[in-house]
Amino acid sequence: MKFYWNLFFAFFRIGLFTLGGGWAMIAVIKREIVEKFRWISETEFLDLLALAQSMPGILAVNIATVIGNKLRGLKGSVVAALGTIMPSFSIILCIAIFLTPDAIKNNALLSRIFMGIRPAVVALIIAPVITTAKAAGITWKTVIIPVAVALLIYSRLPVVSNPIIHIIAGAFFGYIAYSRSLIKKGGEQ
Repeated sequence: MKFYWNLFFAFFRIGLFTLGGGWAMIAVIKREIVEKFRWISETEFLDLLALAQSMPGILAVNIATVIGNKLRGLKGSVVAALGTIMPSFSIILCIAIFLTPDAIKNNALLSRIFMGIRPAVVALIIAPVITTAKAAGITWKTVIIPVAVALLIYSRLPVVSNPIIHIIAGAFFGYIAYSRSLIKKGGEQ
């Protein structure tokens, strides 16, 4: 039972103190789950992050769910997801009860606070992207692939701007590269 409370409060703290959504949470989740509690390795974390990104829905909830599932199955998934959701749900509920949309929009102090938070959120998103790229083994040589895909998606050309095509192509070429590496390793023995 103690483990479930630790899991819940780890993700509750992450949900409470992280602004900017899923990507901003990744560095904090990694620090808590991989470095502080040592529940999973960095490699497992990267694999679970890739799985969470491929699932539909909110990245923060997805990563909590897959980590919870890895640690304790269905119960772990539910506990971790609830820990991530509860802070946002509680804050939004309080805002909905006590503040009207006009009160928020016309409040100069709140507007300034949110303007000040924006640069911090950008930094919180960029930091895990760089860390994840390094841990995944992306080098200056291989960085061309994500940059090219991003530019193709941004181009708005009908065929190449569809992200689904790039996901399928990436899976296909990744499978081929993996198969070739297995064949090469088999030939060396």
